Amino acid sequence: MNFYQTQFSLPGHKRGFHVITAQVLKAMPEIVSISTGMLTVFIKHTSASLTINENADPTVRVDFESHMNKLVPEDMPYYRHTTEGSDDMPAHIKASLMGSSVTIPITNGRLNMGIWQGIYLCEHRDISSERELVVTAWGV
Repeated sequence: MNFYQTQFSLPGHKRGFHVITAQVLKAMPEIVSISTGMLTVFIKHTSASLTINENADPTVRVDFESHMNKLVPEDMPYYRHTTEGSDDMPAHIKASLMGSSVTIPITNGRLNMGIWQGIYLCEHRDISSERELVVTAWGV
């Protein structure tokens, strides 16, 4: 069994849901040498998250953002963690709801996802800086 790991930065993105599958594949070219294995992508932040979903129609990403903002609104009177702005505490909640990692099977040197699936960076802050991701692949 072989193990590969790398860490890379994504540039700051505006708030929303962004397909990052190509950037992940570029950061981990060793995937092509794995016949059967797994890939895990982990984000090292508490106000952004990762998920897998529709990669073709951009309105899906807009709807995700709209729904998450309705589900976890800003400026709630019971928030105590407010020193970093009105979007900060909701960003932490959204990140916990969405999750900090995704795991995808690797089959014959390719991610074994559905044809319409992609890896999303879910950016929950209005203004973000670079986001650090750790990508780990293993298999035979």
